[in-house]
Amino acid sequence: MVLAFIVAIGLLVTVHEFGHYWVARKMGVKVLRFSIGFGKPLYTWRLGPDNTEYVIAMIPLGGYVKMADEREAEVATEDLPRAFNRQSVYKRFAIVFAGPLFNFIFAVVAYWLMFVIGVNGITPRIGEVIEGSPAMLAGIQPATKIIRVQGRDTPTWETVLFAILDEVVGDGVINITVMDDNQQTTDHQIRLSNPNEVLNKRNILKSIGFRPFRPPIPAIIGKLTTGERAEAAGLRPGDSLLSADGTNIDDWSQWVEFVRQRPEQEIRLQIQRQQQKITLRITPKSIKDSKNNSIGFIGAANQRPAGRPKGYFAVLQYSPFKAIGQALDKTWRVSLLTVRVLGKMLVGDASVKNISGPISIAQYAGYSAAIGMGQYLAFLAIVSISLGILNLLPVPLLDGGHLMYYAVEMVKGSPVSEAVQMFGQRIGIALLGALMILAIYNDIVRLL
Repeated sequence: MVLAFIVAIGLLVTVHEFGHYWVARKMGVKVLRFSIGFGKPLYTWRLGPDNTEYVIAMIPLGGYVKMADEREAEVATEDLPRAFNRQSVYKRFAIVFAGPLFNFIFAVVAYWLMFVIGVNGITPRIGEVIEGSPAMLAGIQPATKIIRVQGRDTPTWETVLFAILDEVVGDGVINITVMDDNQQTTDHQIRLSNPNEVLNKRNILKSIGFRPFRPPIPAIIGKLTTGERAEAAGLRPGDSLLSADGTNIDDWSQWVEFVRQRPEQEIRLQIQRQQQKITLRITPKSIKDSKNNSIGFIGAANQRPAGRPKGYFAVLQYSPFKAIGQALDKTWRVSLLTVRVLGKMLVGDASVKNISGPISIAQYAGYSAAIGMGQYLAFLAIVSISLGILNLLPVPLLDGGHLMYYAVEMVKGSPVSEAVQMFGQRIGIALLGALMILAIYNDIVRLL
């Protein structure tokens, strides 16, 4: 997890700072240092006609490009024409804007690679439609497959969720096309009475009324935890569970729920062991769940099913040429969705609990890397887009704050005064500090 996080942050910071560096060089500005990371330099070297110093520093949570600038240090007479502060406002604007721009370009490349390599997903087959939900009111039936949302093909649940989220952030009207087992398609329109409430839910699909289809898992004991109630009752790996208190056990999920509802209550369990039927008695131990409710626990895991259910998994993959258009479209839609959600946070329509900090990002990096390269590329693309958008916010200290000053300079014909810039810096420090505290607080709450 830590390695995946360091690679992700290091790569995205390098891309961002390289944007500033590359455009500055093209504009004729002298670059003094290109640093990845902050703090004590771990490795340095110098290259090029300007003897530019390249640095890899100890703390891999950022980076910077240092250019010749009279406002920061004395500049040699021969280098004055190449000082950043002496460039036209349009050149300065381009150099600063290049950082976020390169983050968006990287996202396009990452999505292109993801689509070419292929990313695994789960076929969006509906297992249950919740009673009284918007999905049920729209007439959607279980055991159907979602094939399009808002006219876009949805081969996986991830594509369904993203397309639905687009409309939840919008007007709350979702057009869905489903297909039944006879290949018959039906169009439905889901209308959300309160889209903002759905947006703030952790499980958006459930809030709309869907529970994805899960293939039944046979109720067969796989592993036992030493010293727990299952082992003490005489259960053994390979035992098939037939019934509990006279109720037939059809799959593992049913058994888990049966046990959870009976803490410290004796269960009369009938099992099949090889050719023999055996009756056992087991009393689940009472433990606390995440909501501090008492649930039953016996210390047994299911036997992993052999093979994959037919039609349950799907692969999202395109040819290299078609992947270009898909990558551009995906980058645009994720960027637009991020901006819209951010706007809703600012006006209070979306919860600030959705803001993630370094701990959550590190977890997501580890999870996505463990799943496969396709998911890790998708993670990198989303974080790169978020980094680009964050840096474009008109907050002093960020790239967007500098761009805001340059825009004012273009209009009024002279730079923003140093007094105004210093005041803006103090505001920027306060805002970024508050944002970091909120993000870390959210991370800690999620962990607990």
